[in-house]
Amino acid sequence: MIGGLEAILWLTLNVYHEARSEDQFNQIAVAHVTLNRANKDGRTIKQTVLKDRQFSWTFQKTKDEYWPDDWKAFLKCLKSVRVAATGYDFTQGATHYHERKVKPYWTKGMHQIGTFGAHKFYVSRR
Repeated sequence: MIGGLEAILWLTLNVYHEARSEDQFNQIAVAHVTLNRANKDGRTIKQTVLKDRQFSWTFQKTKDEYWPDDWKAFLKCLKSVRVAATGYDFTQGATHYHERKVKPYWTKGMHQIGTFGAHKFYVSRR
């Protein structure tokens, strides 16, 4: 369970800014990472999304730019959030991802569980 309307809004905004051009499966994967990270850290979805330097759009955009300019895409992301919130986590508990075209330093301590769309997904090594 992800909580109330505020959680749904922030989860949808995160999927929108991180994966709006992706298909539903890949959007659901991004939503699962956000949910998994919030659960692991004991934070709300909003706190997780806005935590410093966690999701690139939050520090690359101004607060005025947080609101969608493509409402059709936003609604598509909302549908993906609903599926993620009520469905099976096929990301195996992934808490991180990055675009395939980059190689961040933090991947050294992670185990890659798969690639979905434009992103590679990771869990911490156990």
